[in-house]
Amino acid sequence: MPALALLSAVFVVGFEQLVQWKYGATGIVGLLLLTIGIKAKSPAVSSAGAVLLAVLLAGPAL
Repeated sequence: MPALALLSAVFVVGFEQLVQWKYGATGIVGLLLLTIGIKAKSPAVSSAGAVLLAVLLAGPAL
């Protein structure tokens, strides 16, 4: 079980670094809002994070 937790933590940190490298600090804020909203079961916070990430992803297409 501890190996699974360690592997999960490494994956999460790696994913956050990838998002920050590709989308900057705004991407990390969006990912953080989405994660906090899901864990806190707050639709407003998770929706704000999802919209922020969607705007970042769709930015070049606009």
